[in-house]
Amino acid sequence: MKSKFKRTLILFFLFFAGIPLLNASDGTAIDTGVTAWMLTSTALVLLMVPGLAMFYGGLVRSKNVLGTIMHSFIAMSIISVLWVVVGYSMSFGRNILGGWIGWDKDYLFLNGIDSKIMDAGIPEYVFSMFQGKFAIITPALIAGALAERVSFKAYCFFIALWSLFVYNPLCHWVWASDGFLFNLGARGAIDFAGGTVVHISAGVSGLVAALYLGSRRGYTYQVIRPNNLVITMLGAGLLWVGWFGFNAGSSISSGLSTAQALTATQVAAATGALTWVIIESFHQGKATALGFASGILSGLVAVTPAAGVVQPYGAMVLGIIASLFCYMAIQLKNKIGYDDSLDAFGIHGIGGIVGALFLSFLIRPSWMAEAAAISGGKWTLWDQLGIQTLAVTIAIAFTAIMTFIIIFFLDKAIKFKSTGDDEMAGLDRAYHGEKGYGMLTPS
Repeated sequence: MKSKFKRTLILFFLFFAGIPLLNASDGTAIDTGVTAWMLTSTALVLLMVPGLAMFYGGLVRSKNVLGTIMHSFIAMSIISVLWVVVGYSMSFGRNILGGWIGWDKDYLFLNGIDSKIMDAGIPEYVFSMFQGKFAIITPALIAGALAERVSFKAYCFFIALWSLFVYNPLCHWVWASDGFLFNLGARGAIDFAGGTVVHISAGVSGLVAALYLGSRRGYTYQVIRPNNLVITMLGAGLLWVGWFGFNAGSSISSGLSTAQALTATQVAAATGALTWVIIESFHQGKATALGFASGILSGLVAVTPAAGVVQPYGAMVLGIIASLFCYMAIQLKNKIGYDDSLDAFGIHGIGGIVGALFLSFLIRPSWMAEAAAISGGKWTLWDQLGIQTLAVTIAIAFTAIMTFIIIFFLDKAIKFKSTGDDEMAGLDRAYHGEKGYGMLTPS
């Protein structure tokens, strides 16, 4: 009886042990465990887009809630199509034009990857769709700086052009295997999940757009209050959950590095929120729900470039520093008076810069040891800081210049900013013919 049980147990084990590795049509091994996690991560990152829509939608006035939410949702459509047609090729194709951009005809319409399995053991379709979700959410983040005063038609053209001429080149430089920022120094400029590619680019572009557009009507003398902080808090919660796919999925594996990135993400978000609450309590005498949500995002943004290279204490340090710097940036914005409507630069731009730079002092020793071995000598934290600073500077300069050019020509062609009448009526009525809250009169 025992012998039969043992044989059954062995057969059971052998059967299920064989499940993780299957063969693709070309004979390449597929790791179904990694593939399952990457599919989950892809869905989690896409979940962040409606989360962002809720976060932003709750912060504007009721007459603009649908218009603001549409800024996030329309990106899911426009950028998805562009990504399949040319975006993936421009981002992950081989270097052309001196490395300024990538290109691979096999990636056009994803025609050449129909049965291709990557070295990580996942179908390239999965990787392309995972990366496509980053391409979607990045221009959607910019909308926070433009809220309540941008033409919907102009915004649609803007995110399409911005994706092609800003996001795709920057993505290629930082994440493609032959990108020049990817190959700087011993192990390249560190951007594990998008501190430079996503958050710095979106934050800086938002600042440029906000300065170009000018303020909303009544911004300097009228109190502009959120219409629904409950929606904003729910959106922040969805972003926190989705960020596990954003960061942990960027390991393109399902193992130790995935666990490290996931843990760093949780720790940084929690520490960032707690730090913001403490700062507000001392500075304003109250801990606000919006402040808590802002702290969550500050910590998440800062740990994004660092999630794969810092230990939990490093993630905590980044959460604390990011909340301090982002809080100060928002206070400074209020004093200067420029109208970054929903603090896209104050949170994403500043948080991304903090994370990309300060991670240099928090890298785990094993990573530095590998960098030293690759460089053939000693590789110090200061060496890595130099690489990070160069990458951040290039990203800021390139993004700012290209964003200004795109907005300038769009403004001349179709007018970027809403008319005074449309702004008074609200984006919902002017561009969509709808109201966000039934028969309630927009405020």
